[in-house]
Amino acid sequence: MCIASLNTIIDGVFLGNGIGNEALGAVNIVMPITIVFFGLATMVSVGGGALISKHFGANEDERGVSIFRQVTYMLIIMSICLSVICIIFSTKIVKIMGATETLQPLSAEYLSYYAAFCLPSLLGIAFNSFLRNDGKPKLAMVSTICGTICNIILNYIFIFMMGLGIKSAAIATGFGQIVTLLIALPHFILKKGKLSFGKQKLELDIVKEVFKIGVPSFFAEAAFSVIIFVHNLVLVNTIGEVGISTYAIINYITTNIYLILLGITLGAQPLISYNFGAQNSKAMIEVYKLSNKTSFIVGALFTLICFIFGKSIIGIFTTDKDLIEMAYIAVNINNLAYLFIGCNLTTTMYYQAIEMPKYSNMICAMRSILVLPIVLIVMAKLFGANGIWISMAISELIIITITYKAFKVDKYTQMSLSNMTV
Repeated sequence: MCIASLNTIIDGVFLGNGIGNEALGAVNIVMPITIVFFGLATMVSVGGGALISKHFGANEDERGVSIFRQVTYMLIIMSICLSVICIIFSTKIVKIMGATETLQPLSAEYLSYYAAFCLPSLLGIAFNSFLRNDGKPKLAMVSTICGTICNIILNYIFIFMMGLGIKSAAIATGFGQIVTLLIALPHFILKKGKLSFGKQKLELDIVKEVFKIGVPSFFAEAAFSVIIFVHNLVLVNTIGEVGISTYAIINYITTNIYLILLGITLGAQPLISYNFGAQNSKAMIEVYKLSNKTSFIVGALFTLICFIFGKSIIGIFTTDKDLIEMAYIAVNINNLAYLFIGCNLTTTMYYQAIEMPKYSNMICAMRSILVLPIVLIVMAKLFGANGIWISMAISELIIITITYKAFKVDKYTQMSLSNMTV
């Protein structure tokens, strides 16, 4: 996930230096949509992965393989539908997302080309996760590294050598995902592990179960998407397009740490699901606590690094001195949220893994719909730009406080195990 997150920062570096600040703002308008794509892939892969790991833990390998094949069909159908919708309605979508008249053409162009690669993108993300479920984390890492290298090379060629404009980043990312997918596919085609392709009818009960378990993962991503969307709307009205460009730089930096924190939780999911299938509550709680500790440490290190080297990091994206100063203040205030986000993601994932998704949904709803918009609007009116930047940290702190007081992990773990059906 750390390597995959580089794709985001790579696009930002090439766009900012090769095209300009407007390109950064235009892509930031589309970012909530691209995060939804990622969220849908994560939803299906986490929901399917939890079921697969549970059945593997219960020595029911054939059932796990059957679920994998059904999930693959689901991803293909979803990808085609998303591509068609986003290509046809790209202009209308970016208007809804808050693009100004200046940014609309750029945002629509980027979205159209990005959506064209929806199939390899979703499959690449999901199969990378399934490789870990199938005991091949190194292959998953290699496929991601190769895709990222491809993205870097093509970004340079398309933007600086061919001058293709904003669509360059979308096309380069798409081809990078194709490379990732092509490296992962032989493992399943040649049956090198437990999981393999084959004929399999979709079972409505399995589809429902995958969505039931995986929906909180989608909501976790959708929460981040809503956060960006709401910020964009408030920034346009409070600061203007310069606020969007500033927030774009923040997102290029912080999206990477968000994906790293998400990677920590996704790495813990197969272990928790496997031990859930084996009914080993002690191991489940240990993995949960370790994931929380790791997330906090990573978030703290990230915050410290940005405080010390923030201006140099921001300077990678733009040479505009005023924008660098504004973004430096903004990113350091905003980064306080990442002390808490990892723990909220881990708790969300944990309740998915033990098949109690309603609690995951409650956390996601608080993050995206209930708490943040209220805090953001109030803080923006009271403190202006700085109020906008601090709002996410305040909302995440409120959520983590509610979560740890209201949801007792030990209690719900035992409750879930007692109600478990394999």
